[in-house]
Amino acid sequence: MTNSDIRPTPTTRHAAWLWTTPEAQTVLATRDLGSILRTYRKMRSQSQTATGALLGYDKTYVSAIELGKRRVTDVASLRHIAERIGVPPYVLGVTDIADTDFRAMLQFGQSTVRLAEIARQVGHASEAVAELWPLVARLEARTRDGYTEREALRLLATARLGLGTALGNVLPEERLATAAHWTAKSLDAVTHFDDPALTTTALRMHGNELRKAGLLGAAVNRLVRAATLAPDRTSRAAVLPLLARAAGALGNAPLFDHTMREARAMLDEVEHTSLVNPVALHEIQLRGLLGTGRAHLAIQRSEEAAPAPTTGVAPQWHVIQLITTGKVRLLGGDEPGARDLLTRAVTAASAHRLPHQLQRIIRMNGPGIAGAKDEAQRSLSRLRTEMAA
Repeated sequence: MTNSDIRPTPTTRHAAWLWTTPEAQTVLATRDLGSILRTYRKMRSQSQTATGALLGYDKTYVSAIELGKRRVTDVASLRHIAERIGVPPYVLGVTDIADTDFRAMLQFGQSTVRLAEIARQVGHASEAVAELWPLVARLEARTRDGYTEREALRLLATARLGLGTALGNVLPEERLATAAHWTAKSLDAVTHFDDPALTTTALRMHGNELRKAGLLGAAVNRLVRAATLAPDRTSRAAVLPLLARAAGALGNAPLFDHTMREARAMLDEVEHTSLVNPVALHEIQLRGLLGTGRAHLAIQRSEEAAPAPTTGVAPQWHVIQLITTGKVRLLGGDEPGARDLLTRAVTAASAHRLPHQLQRIIRMNGPGIAGAKDEAQRSLSRLRTEMAA
């Protein structure tokens, strides 16, 4: 045995992701052990001697299996091989009740992710978390055990992304790094798939969670990459509002202005969504002008008639708009107007369990809004108590 034959035993995580390529999936579909072993050795750059050591077999036995001269029919042996090379037992013909249950779960997993996203968009992010957490936990447990495949790994990536985004709605500011952690894990996963649309989505959503967690430079970096990689105009349009928000928060006026111009120009080209619409862009512009030191322009814009909504605005965006407009009114000296907007925002933020929006209100200064700030503090305390229970 040469030194090149001596390699560390692959971790389960590495073995699992090893089979995510389309070529590897094609080989797995043959269910032929000899072909699967050859492919495994090629992907790992292993000799038959090293693979034999991994499996506990002699080199000649591995060679015989690959050449079709020996057939492995013993269930225990097949299960052992599957575990060591990171493939589900059913690929090698081993019937397993757990695998059958898992395949059934995969069939419903994408529906769970879609329904959770709908729940989040209509203001029920906590319900989205409750739906996604068990799915993510089960998928990750299977991945750690080495029993997974491309379909399961892709589902894991999208479920992690949905979980992180939903957590970004319901966690207070000091815990938003947790949301960014889950979207980062999704981003790690999508790198194994040659899918620009999926990569763009993961970068977009991770970038937004980084912004909310206060990691503004990293957020802009991810969002610029997302805009660059976007495979079509619709995907790029979905990135631009979030990039503008991050650029404004960072104080990068040139990038903010350029991104806002492009986003507005694309409104007539793409279908409007809860984010890509005149109402959302109006709020983003007000906040960005404040973030880039141009409060006087923000005050002027806030006095203009707000654009009429052209699509359903998600409840959280309604709250965000109320708070941002209230802040601008406060800076413009209109304390009664600010108080009215912020009082309405507190009620809506409490109803939809949006703690970090309440924290935005608490940070504002002005004697005329003391009552709204006090109510926001009481609502935040209630939400903290509920989360700790």
